[in-house]
Amino acid sequence: MKAHFVKVASAAALAVSLFVAAPISTKAAEYTVDLSHSFVHFRTKHLGMSWLIGQFNKFEGTMKYDPAAGPEAQSISLTIDTASIDTNWADRDKHLRSADFLNTDKFPTATFKSTKFEGDEKGGTLTGDLTLMGVTKSISFPITKIGEGKDPWGGYRAGFEGTYDLVRKDFGMDYNLGPAAEVVQMHLMIEAIKNK
Repeated sequence: MKAHFVKVASAAALAVSLFVAAPISTKAAEYTVDLSHSFVHFRTKHLGMSWLIGQFNKFEGTMKYDPAAGPEAQSISLTIDTASIDTNWADRDKHLRSADFLNTDKFPTATFKSTKFEGDEKGGTLTGDLTLMGVTKSISFPITKIGEGKDPWGGYRAGFEGTYDLVRKDFGMDYNLGPAAEVVQMHLMIEAIKNK
């Protein structure tokens, strides 16, 4: 009887130790970008005298976010309708949609798909593939968490922002606007809702 008890106890102890030692698989929660509270802004210098500011009005995306799952489980994917560019001046927007700039007839979307995140729940560095005008480049930029929590409608949200300096000629956009306008400062403000 005593020997049987020792065997059972030993087996139970072994099972517990294996369970504790085994890695626990965690999966980041999935979110959908809330277009009504997210923005893709940009600005570039006009003749070195002032700023030209605009945004893309239409885009969509998904996000995986859960700090407990570790940096490798965090990701985001965005698709931007390039024809939705808006600088508050119709003639300029028409020119920006032309082959001189975004060539939206040939390249109606731009995409970003993250490949790596280094940081913690407060923010860090996001790396991913940006495809613009048929050119894909790996880019990295800093992101910061603005906040997260329950909303008044029973959902759960998380918000982030990031900035990236886009060099136009890197993506084949070499229309001459002078040296002051070679770089376009991109500013992403993303608020996403946790999928139920």
